[in-house]
Amino acid sequence: MNRYRNQLRIVAGACVAGVALLAAFVLICNAVVLHAAAPYEFEDLTHVAARPVAIVFGAGLNPDGTPTPMLADRIDGGIELLRAGRVGKLLFTGDNGTVEHNELASMLNYALGRDVPRAAIVLDYAGFDTYDSCYRAAAIFGVRSAVLVTQTFHMARAIYLCRHRGIDAIGYPRADWGRYAGHTMFSQTLREMISRTKAVIEATITRRPPKFLGPREPI
Repeated sequence: MNRYRNQLRIVAGACVAGVALLAAFVLICNAVVLHAAAPYEFEDLTHVAARPVAIVFGAGLNPDGTPTPMLADRIDGGIELLRAGRVGKLLFTGDNGTVEHNELASMLNYALGRDVPRAAIVLDYAGFDTYDSCYRAAAIFGVRSAVLVTQTFHMARAIYLCRHRGIDAIGYPRADWGRYAGHTMFSQTLREMISRTKAVIEATITRRPPKFLGPREPI
């Protein structure tokens, strides 16, 4: 019996140590992202330095195919930058994985419906996630300097990944908490901590190529 109890203690101790190491790794990765991304955001248009392009990240579609409120806020932010003369182009990047889920077509229609010139919009149909979007912005579209448009909770990760690909990136953040159904501060913070950890692993350890690379199309 004593031997069995000792074995249980060893297993329990190993589990506790494993959880502690995992938690420490997650916290370290988050610190790396936040440190590498700062300073990174400007909420006032007058403080946003001019850049050639704004990268607007996809954020899902409603059942009817229109942008979710979160995505609409991002597109509106890009339009604000364009109209204020802070950027010359909008690079829309999102998921076009299926016919039923075409973020780019929805983003384009939304912007055109607000009188944005088609010539001012560039579409990246293979921005399946933030890592791919930032990688492709540099590798495919030749972006070297950009304003990123996304929500505050996502901004540090986006800037970290873009800067890791050599893009001089700053952020123009959109509102966060209390505006989107199903997105609480706790759930989004927990999700983002995990996503930042994944970003560090992909950027510095696995260094995977994007899911689709394709030919260069400099903006």
